[in-house]
Amino acid sequence: MPEENFKPYVPPETSLREVTVAAVILGAILAVVMGAANIYLGLKAGMTVSASIPAAVISMGILRGILRRGTILENNIVQTVASAGESLAAGIIFTVPALLIAGVWTNFKFWPTTLIAMLGGALGVLFMVPLRRSLIVEEKELIFPEGVACAQVLKAGDERGSGILYVFTALFLGMVLKFFSSAVTLIRSTVELAGRFGRGLFYIGADISAALVGVGYIVGFNIASLVFIGGALAWLVAIPIFVAVNGIPDESALDAVWNIWSTQIRYMGVGAMVVGGIWSIIKVSRSMVKGFGEAVHGLRKGDSLARVRTARNLEPNKVTLGVAVVSVLIFILYMYLTGSVPIALISGIAMVIASFFFVAVSSYIVGLVGSSNNPVSGMTICTILFVSGLLLVLGMSGQAGMIAALGVAGIVCCAACTAGDVSQDLKTGHLLGATPKRQQVMELAGVAVSAFAIAPVLTVLHKAYGIGTGTPESLAAPQASLFASVVKAMFTDRNLPWNMVIIGGVIGLGLIALDEILRNAKSPFRAHVMPVAVGIYLPLALSLPILLGGMVSGAVRMFLRAKGEGRVSRAVHRGLLFSSGLIAGEAITGILIAGIIYAGVELPITLFQNSFVSIFVLLTILLVLVLVSIVEGERRNR
Repeated sequence: MPEENFKPYVPPETSLREVTVAAVILGAILAVVMGAANIYLGLKAGMTVSASIPAAVISMGILRGILRRGTILENNIVQTVASAGESLAAGIIFTVPALLIAGVWTNFKFWPTTLIAMLGGALGVLFMVPLRRSLIVEEKELIFPEGVACAQVLKAGDERGSGILYVFTALFLGMVLKFFSSAVTLIRSTVELAGRFGRGLFYIGADISAALVGVGYIVGFNIASLVFIGGALAWLVAIPIFVAVNGIPDESALDAVWNIWSTQIRYMGVGAMVVGGIWSIIKVSRSMVKGFGEAVHGLRKGDSLARVRTARNLEPNKVTLGVAVVSVLIFILYMYLTGSVPIALISGIAMVIASFFFVAVSSYIVGLVGSSNNPVSGMTICTILFVSGLLLVLGMSGQAGMIAALGVAGIVCCAACTAGDVSQDLKTGHLLGATPKRQQVMELAGVAVSAFAIAPVLTVLHKAYGIGTGTPESLAAPQASLFASVVKAMFTDRNLPWNMVIIGGVIGLGLIALDEILRNAKSPFRAHVMPVAVGIYLPLALSLPILLGGMVSGAVRMFLRAKGEGRVSRAVHRGLLFSSGLIAGEAITGILIAGIIYAGVELPITLFQNSFVSIFVLLTILLVLVLVSIVEGERRNR
């Protein structure tokens, strides 16, 4: 709908408080908290969750419910700033940890890590500015589902922030569970069993994790089941076959299955993810071309309605200056990291071009199918392959080439993730009647604040748990481990277990064929490659609670669908808020415990551990999630 005929929730001529000190401070705090929580979650499970709706609910609860002063546009600014932390976390955890896993870095360097996040995020915001009118306002095909959902939540703010109860109750529950599993252990953090079965090995396990249950609920049954299928293929099928062919190692059954998975089987996930990444780019190629065309169109087209508050973007001269400054800083950063002017120059040029291209693509795709289906991993691996090939052709190799390839990938990934988030936020603002320029400036502020927290969080987590080390206690970092394996194979003489990579590629091709059959049959269940590949690359113990959370989500929808879509929507919304609280509670406590360990305190302190009690606790979490979604909803409807 043309902007001149559109009637936002707050009319353009109405003046409401929008950017206030309270909104900016609250947004900045939530940006750091949500960003840190998503770093922990992304490294642990290979997924991140949107911060917009939880941030909006918390904002309403504090500004309108407690302080009794917030406007809907202030609440929108809070979620705009807060969501920047989540998007940066997604961009960073996919790439920067790969520098450690590949052996290029020995620790997370503060300024390089901070600058990769800040400069990549800034490009995502700046490149999105000229796209706003074309994609957010004029392109009717793009619905931006998360942005619309967040706008609806903010419009329903006349409940005076009652939804905050679900978030903080779950936050407390998640914190308690993590404390008693990782600091003072009354329950096991992981229940697992392995044994010899004839000539093979058998393994089953489950993490006692509120956060993973919450992830499963948020991503839904389809994605959760695909992640578990990937884990089952690796642990329940591939490992027994591998042992039957090669024999049982001379060690305990539990050690044997972990060693076989970490050194051999998980590389099937590399092949599946590479095939899935290339296919995701091919599949959205038409949208990519259209998104890139919209970007060029947006650069050329002036905004004839710039005097109207709800159409006012950040000025073009400021955008151009910002891109120029960021590009120069990136060149200096690459020159520092690689010690080579030619590599820095080539990497910098490749980065700017790739960032602009993938920002356009990311913005278009999230508008079409939502942020959860944005193929950022596919874009990033294609960037790595392209840049690595270019550098190799130019005779660049070794650590300098690895740093350049992963550095470009890190900035491109941050730019693409941030652009997707900015697109959803601008859609929310468009529907509410916010001022785009103020949102764009606040996005940049959110990026800057969040970026400074990333390196310390990564450092503490790596010191306490280990990142991508392949041990049961470490954070798996599946995407970063994949990217590290790829660049090490390309820039050094280290070989991957190519037989496993090829098998994974064949599995990926099979899933693509199956998914096309399901798509043509209009099946509600799909066989996407990427979740299965992530499942292969994750310990099975992580996949099981994700599956259980997804099953709860599916069961809630089935139970309430007969009673009306409105009840389904309200139940799922309550479950989403509760799940977000579980994730934030466990993640924040995990980071705090990591900080205590980093300071030199020996944790955990083991008091009592029992597998049956631990399983009972996990089932109790599932039951509470069901009760919050269904029983509480039924009580409120009476």
